[in-house]
Formats: sequence, C-alpha cells, structure tokens
Amino acid sequence: MELLVAKFGGTSVGNGKRIRQAAQSVVDEYMKGKKVVVVVSAINKTTDELTTITEDAMGDEAAARARAEILSMGERTSIRVMSSVIESLGVKSEYIDPEHELWPVLTDNIPLGAEINFEESEAKAQGLFKLLDDGVIPVICGFLGKDENGNITTLGRGGSDITAFFLGHALKAKEVIIVTDVDGVMSTDPRKIADAIKLDQISVEEMRDLATHGAQVLHPHALKYKDPNIGAKIISFEKECLADEGTAIVGPYEDSTNDLVDLHPEPITAVAMVGEDLLNNVGLIAKITAVIAEVGVNIYGISAGQNSITTFLNKADAEVVYPLLHDVVIEEDCLSSISLGGDIGMLTMVSPDFIDTPGIISIITSPLKDNDINIIEISSSQTSVVLYVEWKDSRKAYDLIKEVL
Repeated sequence: MELLVAKFGGTSVGNGKRIRQAAQSVVDEYMKGKKVVVVVSAINKTTDELTTITEDAMGDEAAARARAEILSMGERTSIRVMSSVIESLGVKSEYIDPEHELWPVLTDNIPLGAEINFEESEAKAQGLFKLLDDGVIPVICGFLGKDENGNITTLGRGGSDITAFFLGHALKAKEVIIVTDVDGVMSTDPRKIADAIKLDQISVEEMRDLATHGAQVLHPHALKYKDPNIGAKIISFEKECLADEGTAIVGPYEDSTNDLVDLHPEPITAVAMVGEDLLNNVGLIAKITAVIAEVGVNIYGISAGQNSITTFLNKADAEVVYPLLHDVVIEEDCLSSISLGGDIGMLTMVSPDFIDTPGIISIITSPLKDNDINIIEISSSQTSVVLYVEWKDSRKAYDLIKEVL
C-alpha cells in the first residue's frame, strides 16, 4: 500500500475553508487505498503573532526554553483542528504532538534551532505504523521536536519542511508532498513577470540554491533530508488535490564535508584591464566577455571595480585571449592598460550552511592570514566562497581551509 507524507504550510491552512479543503484532499487519497501521514504548520501568521506577543511582554527576558514552549502552541493547535476535520469527513485520525507516546522527532537539547537525532528518531517513527495499519491518519506537528529530557524544541524557520522530509525517509514513503500557496516552482516570481511558467521538475541542488537566494517555496535545510529514493513535489492548496502534478523535486541531496572545498587542478591566470570610471561605461564588460567567448574560452571568474576589470582564465587560454583583449584596451578610451598575471590557484567552497553561518568569510580566511598566505581575489554568494591565491600556496591553503570547514 502506498504511503504519502503531505505537509501543509501555514497559508494552506490559513482559515477554516482551507483547512477543510486540506482535510478533504487527504481523505480523497485515503479513500484510494493509500496511507497518509499529515504534517501541519501553524495556521498562517500564528508563529509570528506568538513571537511578537512574547517579545512585547518580556523582550529578551524570555528564556529560550520558554520561547520554544510558547511557539509550539501554533502547531499544537493546528493539528488538533486538522485531525478533527478529517474525522468529521468520516475517517479516523489522531493528532500527534510532543506529549504523545508516538512522537517521532527527537532532537538535541537546543531549544530553538535544534538538530534531529536521526538514528533515534528514525527508530521512533516506526511506531506510527501502529496507527497507519489500523486505518488511522496521523496528523503531526511540523517544526517541533523533543529532547532527551522531554522538553519541547523547535527546528527553526521552515522546520515543518524538515519534519516532512525526515518522516518521508523514516517511513519509506512513496512521496513527500509540500502543499503551499504557489502552483509549484515557477521560472520566476509571477507577481513580477506575468509570463513566468511553472516548472515540471527541478533538481534538489537547483531547489536548494533557489531557496537560499530568497524563494519562499521550500526551506533549504529541509532538502538535506530528501531521500533520493522517494518522490517529492510542491503543489498549490488551490488545486484541492494531492494528486496534482505540481513541480517534482528530483535527484539526491549531495553535501559531503569532504566536498566542501575544491582546488582547481590546474593553475589559472588573471588578465587585468585598468582604466578610469569603468563601472559607468555601459556594455564594457559585455564587450570583454564577448571577445573571450568568440574564441571558445571559459571564464572561471570575473571581478569589476571602478578602475579595473579582471578575468580569471585557464593559463593556456589566457595566452590566447591576452592579445585580443589588448585590442579592446586600445579601442576603448576608458581603458589604459592590460596585464597578464602569473600562476593562480582557485579554491571553491560551497555549502547551504554558509547562509546561516555568521563570519564564514573570517572562518575561511583567518588560517590563511595566520600562515602568511596572500589572497589575490575573493568572491562570494550566499552559499559559496571563491578564493584566488598564488599557485605555490594553493595546496597549503586547501589543507588549512579543510581543517576549519
């Protein structure tokens, strides 16, 4: 018998009508002969309201443990409503909060932003089959956990997504369905570009990067728990049907500590052009990159400042491009000269955890400073950092960074 895990976000249970629609979509799948585990977030904006009330009343005096207890009330309320509505539709249901003997999400003892104890939680989750085998639909709090002392913890923002993917893995579900307020993943924000189209599928890595760059569809940390053997999709609550195709999330999540740091195997070279007021010259960078593209050369990195534009290229390719870019320098009044650098090592560090790690640049660069390794150039995004150092220092830099990440 197929088993589904359906997670309903706050907007999808934002009022009584939506809760009934959500419950009906669950019952419809149940009546097709499927087992369904339901994960529910707090009713829309409830967590924000509880946070505001707590801060207004106590400010910073509220202990983390107390905050976790207070914030848990959003989910603990929504599961009771959802479970009751499912039963009103003629199917047995039972709500599972951290006080329930079958509660499956066990964590460390950090009250806010706890980590799941994966092995213990996976074993505990098997108890849910007692209900499923009896034809009962369990409705479980998202976002919440319980530590070894029985205290309530929270998994942080987006924690309901984490709960859903974890349970999908632990219960060997056929599919995890994320029900939200968008019709799957779009090519861009449809509120800004009307021609945005829905994607039929998106890879885990693409979804992770999209989420870390501000898309509110899915929490990026939840994808760590996405089992490659289990289907996953994002659908809109407006469809009122869990069978809707939505956008499928495909592929495994790949994030190994050993792969956090990568040293490009060959030296690269910097080709730097200098001049005045370069950033105010429209189309200058496009002209430079077009010249490089015309000879089939890949650009590993590019940096632009008011007085210089630097491209990082394969060493052999740089020798080809150098005279071509010199022609550009001669043609453009704003450019005055060009230089071809020596051997450079390129180190790339990628992790979705960077976005939530204050001081990550300092963590990476401090050991280089302590070992007198000069950084030629640095670039970063929310999930990646790229460093350029002298080639002779690159292996040592790689080893030092590996020690701190």
